[in-house]
Amino acid sequence: MRYAPLFLAATCFALGCPATNGTTLTASEAQQAMEESSTSSQAETLVANGVEISTNFTIGKAVKDAAAELRDFIASQLPCAEITLADAKLTIDYGKLAGTCSYNGHNFAGRQVISVTRNDAGSVLVRHEWSDFNNGKVSVTGSADVTWNPQEKSRRVVHDLTWTVISGPYQGRSGEGTGDRTQTPLAGGVHEGIRIDGTRAWHGKLGQWSLDINAVEVRWRDAVPQAGSYVLDTPFGKTLTLTFGRVDDSTIKVTLTSGTHSFDFNVNAIGQVARR
Repeated sequence: MRYAPLFLAATCFALGCPATNGTTLTASEAQQAMEESSTSSQAETLVANGVEISTNFTIGKAVKDAAAELRDFIASQLPCAEITLADAKLTIDYGKLAGTCSYNGHNFAGRQVISVTRNDAGSVLVRHEWSDFNNGKVSVTGSADVTWNPQEKSRRVVHDLTWTVISGPYQGRSGEGTGDRTQTPLAGGVHEGIRIDGTRAWHGKLGQWSLDINAVEVRWRDAVPQAGSYVLDTPFGKTLTLTFGRVDDSTIKVTLTSGTHSFDFNVNAIGQVARR
């Protein structure tokens, strides 16, 4: 999900993209879209890592036992964390203790509260709350409810977040947004990647943005999705569509459509873009 707005903005910034209302998406608008999307995407990535670390417990155990399993796993991965367990709730203060604070390439700081609300064979519900949860680049405050369906092997993530950029060229920029997405493993399993369907919306300095996510397949090692499509509505009154298709193991074709115009690009695994 996080790649589409960034890729879109960078592409349009270079070329200019016709929009559905017959006007041209200007370089200035594309730059603004890049900045807003980058901020939102950084927050999304940080939250995704915060959610991912909470998936390591046995389904079907009592919620207190599941929370205890999570405590032990997080302590093994992030020895920097001071963890308090009360019933089925973990309060985690990152950076309070000595040791590494890195997980999936993110250096955690701030506070995260994880509550195992339900843990049975039919459904699992975990609530996350963050307070100045950050990786040195962006800080997130808010919550997310994560629901698993073990039978369908799917996970639903519903979030309500406020984020602020705390370093880099966009320092001080902030936003507030919500999202509702369903994630399922790819055919090769979750270790390969996930399929995402749903929506994401956020309000930033320039106004309201929204993104529809349609059968998007994301492999962890690719720079952009390998299948599916995105539809991005901008505060400028313009709607843009991106579709994705695999060319070979290291190349993905991205088609950007705006009104009656379209552009095709090849994107390789490290994110290099070439016009087709």
